[in-house]
Amino acid sequence: MPKYDVTLITASKFLSADDGDWYKQNILKDDRLLTEALEKHGLKVIRTNWDNPGFDWSETKFALFRTPWDYFNRYDEFSVWLVSTSKITKFINSIDVINKNIDKHYMLDFPKAGINIPPTVFIEPGDTRTLSEITKGLNWNEFILKPAISGGAWHTYRISEKDVPAHEEIFKELIKDKSMLVQEYQSSITARGEVSFMVFGGKFTHAVLKKANGGDFRVQDDFGGSVHDYSPAPAEIEFAELVVKCSCPGIPYARVDVMWDNNGELSLSELELFEPELWFRKNPPAAVILAEIVAGAM
Repeated sequence: MPKYDVTLITASKFLSADDGDWYKQNILKDDRLLTEALEKHGLKVIRTNWDNPGFDWSETKFALFRTPWDYFNRYDEFSVWLVSTSKITKFINSIDVINKNIDKHYMLDFPKAGINIPPTVFIEPGDTRTLSEITKGLNWNEFILKPAISGGAWHTYRISEKDVPAHEEIFKELIKDKSMLVQEYQSSITARGEVSFMVFGGKFTHAVLKKANGGDFRVQDDFGGSVHDYSPAPAEIEFAELVVKCSCPGIPYARVDVMWDNNGELSLSELELFEPELWFRKNPPAAVILAEIVAGAM
């Protein structure tokens, strides 16, 4: 019999936090809230890093991805671990969902379902065109460049037409072995911010507004961004739930990142089904809801 019912998966750098390290303390608080909620269902819960060499993954029934936020820096290693571990324990969310969601090519499915996304173009590994050649005919004043597999704004750049030459070298290096994408920059990201909607079991639970700091376009708090309480309008909740319904209806947990496009319309920034931050510390009852879904699935 497995020792544990649920293992929460993190990265080794988030196993503990020094006093005053607010960023790691937030991660630990969120995982503590979820752990306590799961334990109230009589479940045995442990938390460890995905690359822990001393952990036997066959001794856990379910593995729930929380903060393995170094996987994109070590993707070749991580992808091997993902495949091998999926054969001996069950993932929440499932391995099929992770494989689909980990690569941002999934965004191309949403316009077919009538869901608005920023204008997006993918560039595949080995493409010999320059960044200038790729973006010349797009007629965008500014655009975002980032890898198709990434997180935490890793190698994410905001580029204007005059800045393209300065990014040719890094683009040439990245495109050797990575899919990249360019998206038209949506100015509301700095003017209004981005809203993250948590959707558990297909139903909205809570939302936060993320705002960039000092004109930066990156809303992540590790880049100085701030997180605020947010009460969404019914149409915004409907949009977020529709995004999940079109992709993975009833999935245990999802985070839908939404902004306003350059026409003032709701636009999907990203659908996070793999390892999203869920801000339980902003709404502790949401941890209880997720724990009920996980316990019910088991």
